[in-house]
Amino acid sequence: MSEQQHPSKAGFETRAIHAGYEPDPTTGAVIPPIYATSTYKQDGVGGLRGGYEYSRSANPTRTALEGNLAALEEGERAFAFASGLAAEDTLVRALCRPGDHVVIPDDAYGGTFRLFDKVERAWGLEHSPAPVSDVDAVRAAIRPGSTRLVWVETPTNPLLTIGDIEALAAVAHDAGALLVVDNTFASPYLQQPLTLGADVVVHSTTKYCGGHSDVVGGALVVRDLDVAEKVAFHQNAIGAVAGPFDAWLTLRGLKTLALRMDRHCDNAEKVVDFLLDHPRVEEVVYPGLASHPGHEIASRQMRRYGGMVSFRVAGGVDAALSVCERTEVFTLGESLGGVESLIEHPGRMTHASVAGTDLEVPADLIRISVGIETADDLLADLDRALG
Repeated sequence: MSEQQHPSKAGFETRAIHAGYEPDPTTGAVIPPIYATSTYKQDGVGGLRGGYEYSRSANPTRTALEGNLAALEEGERAFAFASGLAAEDTLVRALCRPGDHVVIPDDAYGGTFRLFDKVERAWGLEHSPAPVSDVDAVRAAIRPGSTRLVWVETPTNPLLTIGDIEALAAVAHDAGALLVVDNTFASPYLQQPLTLGADVVVHSTTKYCGGHSDVVGGALVVRDLDVAEKVAFHQNAIGAVAGPFDAWLTLRGLKTLALRMDRHCDNAEKVVDFLLDHPRVEEVVYPGLASHPGHEIASRQMRRYGGMVSFRVAGGVDAALSVCERTEVFTLGESLGGVESLIEHPGRMTHASVAGTDLEVPADLIRISVGIETADDLLADLDRALG
């Protein structure tokens, strides 16, 4: 996307459709081809065409995706990976060393917690949990001189806690650390953490970015070229990159992200209103509610409040499991952010890895990813399952 055709101030939807790729100069193809190739012909030793020599190092389809993600998050560079956890691990290896320390959310995604607790700890990296909604608690968890990263999710998974990105960035930077924001739940459409002071954005592009439950991927977007250089080296050295077809699917999903997110939000708001009035629902957790502790901050840093809703039901764990098993339109399954609605029991599914720890989630908690189906069908489905 040239500056002349589509300036950096172009609207989100325009960037989502055009950024990262110019129509092919030979054929005029408006969509990037899937470059299913592992290597590239060189014009003499070291004579690379467009800088491409081997597809672990770079691939034109992945380049298009990375350029698009950088434009949407308003970052300097983006990097696409085989999964969100591959992106996270590469970032940690690039920016931390054995003996360093990281602050993580006290209700982090189970896979992220497992990565830090079982993999990075064995490598010599220490971590401390802190509530992302409590700036003073995050500050207290920092170890001056050894904390390299303050890692936050906002909204968090699955308790939908909100962190003040601008305030947390100030705390991290005062301590000489970088702020990393997992922006998966919000998506680039609802929130751009780099514009609020974050240094790195993490995505599981499997979720809202891809949006169709047909691809697994991850991404990092950075706002500092020195950080970008370190990440680029480690992306190539470690090699957990997105393949060309996965990159193509994700890029296709991003073109409709804005449209899908608005529908996700519309439906989620209707589901929340329904759950609030249901006698078997004891608590509804959604940042769009005025009663949510992070509502004011979410209103300030998010365009809307997202498609993720958590709620607790009367009757404990057995009742929660029963609701999850009785839905028909909501599919019982892990993951989130696809066009279809999903329901899950975090304690037994996505967050089983934190059972018995300080990060354990309530046993009666249900998490739903509200899709883009007809809203009335979603409400009727939940009514049957709760009844």
